[in-house]
Amino acid sequence: MIHGSTEEGTAGGGHTWAATPTGRGGLNETTSCGPRSTSSASSQHGLDGGSASCSRGPAPARPPGATGQFHHSLTRSNPLLLTTTSDSSSTRSHGGTPRLRRTPGAAGTHPAQTPLTDHTATGCSSATTTSAASVIVAVVEGRGLARGEIGMASLNLKCPELALCQFADTGTYAKVITKMHILVPLEILMPDTASEKGKGTKLFKLITENFPCVAFTAIQRKYFNERKGLEYIQQLCAPEFGTVLMEVQAKYYCLAAAAALLKYLEFIQNSVYAAKSLKVSFKGSEQTTMIDSASATNLELVVNNRDRRSEHTLFGVLNHTKTPGGARRLRSNILEPLVDVDTINMRLDAVQELLQDEELFFGLKNAIGHFLDIDQLLSVLVQIPKQETVQVAEAKITHVIQLKHTLDLVPQLRAVLKNCNTSLLKAYSSSLEDNRFDLILEQIKTVINDETTYLKGSLNMRTQKCYAVRPNVNEFLDIARRAYTEIVDDIAGLVNQTGEKYGMLMRTSFSTARGFFIQMKLEGVVLPEGGLPPEFIKVTKQKNNCGFTTADLMKMNDRCDEALREIFHISYVVICQLLSTIHEQIHCLYKLSDAVSMLDMLLSLANACTISDYVRPEFTDTLAIKQGRHPILERLAGQQPVSNNSYISDGSNFVIITGPNMSGKSTYLKQVALCQIMAQIGSFVPADYASFRVADQIFTRIGVDDDFETNSSTFMLEMREISYIIHNVSDRSLIIIDELGRGTSAEEGIGICHSVCEFLLGLKAFTLFATHFLELCQLQSLYPSVENQHMEVQHTRSADTGTERVVYTYLLNRGCSEERHYGLRAAEMTALPTSLIEEAKIIASNVSQQLLAKHHSDPETQRQRAVYHLATRLQQAARNSRLDPDSLRMYLKGLRKQYEAELQAAGQPASMDTVEE
Repeated sequence: MIHGSTEEGTAGGGHTWAATPTGRGGLNETTSCGPRSTSSASSQHGLDGGSASCSRGPAPARPPGATGQFHHSLTRSNPLLLTTTSDSSSTRSHGGTPRLRRTPGAAGTHPAQTPLTDHTATGCSSATTTSAASVIVAVVEGRGLARGEIGMASLNLKCPELALCQFADTGTYAKVITKMHILVPLEILMPDTASEKGKGTKLFKLITENFPCVAFTAIQRKYFNERKGLEYIQQLCAPEFGTVLMEVQAKYYCLAAAAALLKYLEFIQNSVYAAKSLKVSFKGSEQTTMIDSASATNLELVVNNRDRRSEHTLFGVLNHTKTPGGARRLRSNILEPLVDVDTINMRLDAVQELLQDEELFFGLKNAIGHFLDIDQLLSVLVQIPKQETVQVAEAKITHVIQLKHTLDLVPQLRAVLKNCNTSLLKAYSSSLEDNRFDLILEQIKTVINDETTYLKGSLNMRTQKCYAVRPNVNEFLDIARRAYTEIVDDIAGLVNQTGEKYGMLMRTSFSTARGFFIQMKLEGVVLPEGGLPPEFIKVTKQKNNCGFTTADLMKMNDRCDEALREIFHISYVVICQLLSTIHEQIHCLYKLSDAVSMLDMLLSLANACTISDYVRPEFTDTLAIKQGRHPILERLAGQQPVSNNSYISDGSNFVIITGPNMSGKSTYLKQVALCQIMAQIGSFVPADYASFRVADQIFTRIGVDDDFETNSSTFMLEMREISYIIHNVSDRSLIIIDELGRGTSAEEGIGICHSVCEFLLGLKAFTLFATHFLELCQLQSLYPSVENQHMEVQHTRSADTGTERVVYTYLLNRGCSEERHYGLRAAEMTALPTSLIEEAKIIASNVSQQLLAKHHSDPETQRQRAVYHLATRLQQAARNSRLDPDSLRMYLKGLRKQYEAELQAAGQPASMDTVEE
């Protein structure tokens, strides 16, 4: 449970927050940018300029290890949690001038439902979705020899889960920045020593550069205490997740970050989580594929680059989820795909079963569709507000109705999953057999009416809340409800009388803002004296409807509201007693939330397969796609993308792709990366056959735009992105490079491309490299693992005018592009004068004759290349082949023919005897 602060800025026991010019013992904050909150001027909540004081005596503080619930107050005597750094370089604004601003969590007052405080989204991440940012992240880095060891703790204010993470990062801090972009933080906490006296650490500078719109708060280093962090987790972790203690006992940096984060929430929210109420999880960086924020943007994983509201993204293609939790899980998986093949195959098995069993598919779809946001429901159920207002009482009744509605759906979900066959679905089926779901529902039904359920519509829910508690549970409640019923009947009678009085057909309507009011249709109605009677006030007109009220009806509404307040107050007391009895079992909802969100995501992936022709991927040490298609292009109306084959293996792990402008190189590169990501989240892929090697990192370098914010030219951006790849690449990475070295001269561009290619060729990473520099095709004659491919185009000549046209086939073929001067062909399609084009062709032809080197390999090199290719394909067949003996024999015969053909091309005798041991 949580004790939250009050809505009007009063602490428990009548303590009133006041900002004073003295008493600097409160909280001081350093933030990164943005104007000061407009609410902070009028409602200064103990955080103004670092001042916080109490008008009454301080409440005793409670140690982290203690049990039970408590109220926490800030006083002048409290130690400084946050420090204000006045140095110019410790804070940044867009104009470069330092300025201090309160964090969003500090602005204004804090409602009673503390963890659900409606923060404004401030995230600038490329992965930002439409939902408002609600995650607070604490980051700490080791010092001295431990520099580069990162501890992170994050807590979503809308979901009671503390996520811990610890990992070793490189000097570029790529993992930290990537994880931050995925979290879309509302606020970032770091030790004050990271930005002390303007001498900010490299990590601090990178975070403030990458997240200029996110509030930054410096906290005293002493609060990053791993011992306190472990105490917090021992105290707060729900029993279901107790095993996390074994994982994090030696993870000192994430424990330190957790201590600071929870202490900060205790101060800033004036609230604390009760014992055994939080889901605590630990996640290392090795469990998922790392996709940096630039790559997520380039590949349009969750946000479309042209229109941020467009669904033409990978998330939009796969998102057929029915619940908010399912959508969050799908987004998270797309940005951080799995690397464990067994887990991926378990998901693929489940998706396959859903596709093969229609009864299971539609039954699950129907059952999942009625669930609410369980995470958010759980978040409000584990907190107790300090101030008992009508709004708080009404909200708590709503939450219990939502809890009953959710638990009523569990038996249906159990029944649907009863006969499933795959291991993942069976695991979730068994998790739903937990008898606590039934125990909680039985206890709820002793107090709440069986017919009470969650309904849409303000009047429907108002009625549900009013009659939620069973009759005869509280006699005062029964009396209040009878009074309310009589008032509602009187209102209906008054409206009927008014209609009869004026001879008009009127009906009673209700809205949350107006309460009960009168509504009538104007169509065909003759109004006396051409207007409404003066008795009708607060008139609103919308199309053919007219809404209004009367003085008598407003008085009745006031009586109705008074009766409702009494009903809600008594119901709240009854429901609080109910919640106290079911509190110990309530944590089974974490299990339900996990099951519903995962089932929803699997159902969404299966649903995507029913719309398009997808195939189940395999996982080997080779990337092989037969007739693969771009998943986003496939969904665009009226477009059927051209399918292409892809093949990358250890023996040919570097593919150079050439071809004219607009021939489809960029689309093909993105297609391969998107299919890789789809396969690793457990989705089927758009192809006839697909095999993938699990990638631990996916890098992309796409686009040639200047960056005015960082004053970077096209070339500088290219160099930064390539530098990032070179410093972070591994042998299991997938690298997509589209156009490198275009921002400088041709000679320098070719030189840089050549050196980058040679560096990457020293690794076993899979690389797709698209370029217009045909000189790079010579690498194939130097390195046997390089393969040249090109986008084919066709030339047609008009019979009437004799002009030549270029037809783009968008088909990928082996070999280097034979096209020359295709940039000039593109220029011909514009309004440039013909004389300019012709002169350009002559000059380009002369330059080409001087610069283009012939890159024919000598016969011995070609022979060695043929032997190398044969050896690597035989190794691959030995490791991964699942062919029956006859099929394997045919495959080996094909390899022999291909090998002999390569030997003949090299001028060697076509015999297998030439193969050397």
